[in-house]
Amino acid sequence: MRSIDEKNLRAALIAQRTEATEASIYQTLARVSKNEDNARVLARIGKDEDTHAAFWKTKTGVDAEASRFTVVARVALARLFGLTFVLKQMERGENRASRGYGQLAACFPEAEIIGREEDEHEQQLLCMLNEKWLSYVGSIVLGLNDALVELTGALAGFALALSDSRVISLAGSVTGISAAMSMGASAYLSAKADGDKRASTAALYTGIAYVVTVGLLILPFLLLSNKFVSLGITVAVAVVIILAFNYYVSVVKELNFRRRFTEMAAISLGVAALSFLIGWALKALLGVSG
Repeated sequence: MRSIDEKNLRAALIAQRTEATEASIYQTLARVSKNEDNARVLARIGKDEDTHAAFWKTKTGVDAEASRFTVVARVALARLFGLTFVLKQMERGENRASRGYGQLAACFPEAEIIGREEDEHEQQLLCMLNEKWLSYVGSIVLGLNDALVELTGALAGFALALSDSRVISLAGSVTGISAAMSMGASAYLSAKADGDKRASTAALYTGIAYVVTVGLLILPFLLLSNKFVSLGITVAVAVVIILAFNYYVSVVKELNFRRRFTEMAAISLGVAALSFLIGWALKALLGVSG
């Protein structure tokens, strides 16, 4: 084996372990995938990754086992959030890997070929991704965004107008549930008018997204007696929901995360702040105490 300096040997070991880990991930996902076409592609890519790991072994002269933690974590994420989310994340890793192989090619000419194969893996993944629920992301965004904007604003207003946290949570619940049914009905009628055969399912996704968001936003008022502390936690929960959901969508849809997060957070928090001020003004104007 040709003499390799310490820096390149370390890089080759990292590449070998990465390939072994990704091979195990793809092969495990292939076994648990219910879509036969996806399973075949995943198994084939896993076999290629095994070949790449074997190549690096010829350069390092050692065995590099897959990271069991990474494999378990990736498979768990696929079960929780869907295959698309995990594969898109791994696709980003494939992009980084292909660039890294370009740098290693100076010492290992074969690395350039492996880099090209990594790019091919990316294209195969893009072609195979087809999860049915992703076609309803627009409906989920509609329900989630409306619930965040409307209920965060309503709760901010209620916090000024009402004195008891449980009363605020009751008012918020009635408002939220009514709005969820109204939003679901509107989504159904809109989709039906456009001739969408999936109108019922789209409306269901919209309504569920709305109700789940309402529950999370109201929860602090049910658990705590201080309405202003509850409101602060509700605003924080809204930001976390916006952050998590926009990250997820930015990965599976390959959209700009920062722009989407900033826009959605600014709208939701802006409406909440405005509602708080309106509640304060009305309280002062009407002479309501408490």
